[in-house]
Amino acid sequence: MGFYTSLVSGVIFPLQERLKGHDTVAVRRRLEESQWGPRERLLAWQLERLNALLARAQAHVPYYERLFRRAGFEPARMRSVADLAALPLLAKADIRAHLEELKADDARGLARFNTGGSSGEPLIFYIGSERVSHDVAAKWRATRWWGVDIGDPEIVVWGSPIELKAQDRIRALRDRLMRTELLPAFEMSAKKLDAFVAAIRARRPRMLFGYPSALAFIAAHAERRGIAMDDLGIKVAFVTSERLYDDQRERIERVFGCRVANGYGGRDAGFIAHQCPSGGMHVTAEDVVVEVVDAGGRPLAPGEAGEIVVTHLATGDFPFVRYRTGDVGVLDDKPCACGRGLPLLADIQGRTTDFVVAQDGTVMHGLALIYILRDLPGLQAFKIEQESLDRTRVLLVPGEGFDAQAVETIRAGFRARLGAGVKIETEIVPELAPERSGKFRYVVSRVAA
Repeated sequence: MGFYTSLVSGVIFPLQERLKGHDTVAVRRRLEESQWGPRERLLAWQLERLNALLARAQAHVPYYERLFRRAGFEPARMRSVADLAALPLLAKADIRAHLEELKADDARGLARFNTGGSSGEPLIFYIGSERVSHDVAAKWRATRWWGVDIGDPEIVVWGSPIELKAQDRIRALRDRLMRTELLPAFEMSAKKLDAFVAAIRARRPRMLFGYPSALAFIAAHAERRGIAMDDLGIKVAFVTSERLYDDQRERIERVFGCRVANGYGGRDAGFIAHQCPSGGMHVTAEDVVVEVVDAGGRPLAPGEAGEIVVTHLATGDFPFVRYRTGDVGVLDDKPCACGRGLPLLADIQGRTTDFVVAQDGTVMHGLALIYILRDLPGLQAFKIEQESLDRTRVLLVPGEGFDAQAVETIRAGFRARLGAGVKIETEIVPELAPERSGKFRYVVSRVAA
């Protein structure tokens, strides 16, 4: 580790976290110790934290006080994490309907967040400082698995306007200190891709971070241009927010000359799992309980595919208990060759967002259209289907408070991104149907990118 990286990871970043009131450094140290302990000790600690979370929810969160009373559930009688199965699942619709009742009456410093909407169901929720500290610490630990650290030069290819709007002077200064450069991933035109390739070559980062589709697209463009990217000293590409496909991994690793580390999580569910250099997809078991359940909410055995359900143990201010992620996955009961005692996910089958193509040939991330829809009041769900360069369909599932005039806002927003001559068809539907595979896809483009 170089001197500047040591300065950032050992002094500057910890100082920033302390000023924010976060105990990120202490949490990361505990996580780095606990990962090597026996599985039995880890599960015992997990149960202890789960009991504390549910006891606080019963005493301070109106939604859970009422839910536990009706279900006859008593946190003090829990003897195993498996006892969670006595509780109903928490869906996005439940959070929307009971947003205020899910806040703990003793919560401090709650911050409002919303999901990116790539699941088709944008969600508003709240996060306390404990949850932020634990998620940042878990990500930090996983970063260090790969021999890189906060302060190493980094390129981030991302598309969320939450991050992009935050590029004010303070954030820009912080990024310079941390040696992080953000490249907006919405538009993938040839001109933009040329600029991305040039920026990566100029930065010579030790690590990349972004959507697997976006990094693979940049890699393919560099390859078409005949520009070498494997001589920059990049050590690892961290990918998240979408399903990582084998061809994407192969292209990123080949073009950038580095390993790919897959990550799984979200703003709502937290930092759930991350891949280690030995290949295992490790669950952050100190902070999250992961269940894989069938259609009735019953836990499935390792090796069986079902919906991933998460209980985040650092969400006492706004509890996420048996939260439905909407993703399909498989648990693994085999140990990892790395020696860590953390449990494993064998497969994650959800999370994919397509690119869409504008009428002039500009390729952009599907999130560019999703963000037009996700914050519309009363819109419960949506699906975008790009049939051709000249025609795009938008299926809308309205809820209470949805304004029919918003349809014109949607059409105007989509034409601004896809082209003034594109026909935008909107259709009000009662619900969205899954694909034949059983999975839901909310951005589908039939135009080759």
